[in-house]
Amino acid sequence: MSVPLFIVDAFTRAPFAGNPAGVCLLQAWRSDSWMQALAAEMNLAETAFVVPDGSRFGLRWFTPAVEVPLCGHATLASAHVLFDTHRVPEDSTVGFLTASGELRARRAGGRIDMDFPSVPVAACDWPPALVAALGVTPVFVGRTVPPGPRGEVNYLCELQDPATVRALSPDFAQLRTLDGGVIVTARGTGPHAIVSRYFAPGVGIDEDPVTGSAHCALARYWAPLLGLHHFLAWQASARGGELELTLRGDRVQLAGHAVTVLSGECQV
Repeated sequence: MSVPLFIVDAFTRAPFAGNPAGVCLLQAWRSDSWMQALAAEMNLAETAFVVPDGSRFGLRWFTPAVEVPLCGHATLASAHVLFDTHRVPEDSTVGFLTASGELRARRAGGRIDMDFPSVPVAACDWPPALVAALGVTPVFVGRTVPPGPRGEVNYLCELQDPATVRALSPDFAQLRTLDGGVIVTARGTGPHAIVSRYFAPGVGIDEDPVTGSAHCALARYWAPLLGLHHFLAWQASARGGELELTLRGDRVQLAGHAVTVLSGECQV
């Protein structure tokens, strides 16, 4: 039996930018091995699997190598597909049941607003492999706390300026030895209060184009430093992507646009 399958560029207003995500609409969960194999076949940073669950939807995300507990861009892509295919009403709020709790998304004009948990960052000792891999000395190094549902962490490294973030060419073999992904960030210029990049070679993603989940930590880290609770962020990968962040205590609103670039059916 075939299943609907989409590729959606998330956190962008234009196709072939932002972060592409696979979205697979299932009527019931398939085996973990089947979903992992399809994600590997798609070979995108994440493929989302969506299953109706009463008035809400179950949602899981797989990289080509592993399942992950939280993914922002593939959640945005999933909500975009549900709205665009009229599986949910335009004026409704979509609830997703995930390993990171219930996430919610709603359409506001042309964009989609998502309600996610904010993630605290605590200063930590600098792992020698991290500094060696980046090739620069950070202003600050912290770790996301507490660890996620499966013990995963991210390192957050504030760098001196946005030019350093953009020019970074890390040693991915060194980064693979760390116990988590690496967010690098700096104060931004122009309309974007901050810039960032995200590296996660340990889960099969050398550099993620635009990472919603990383901004759950970035919003929590930068809001008090900027004196702002609402600001624009730019992820400075080769494809690039814009996020609008609003911190509300232990929750963060991630807002962005999405574009469907491919729709079809999986025949397997």
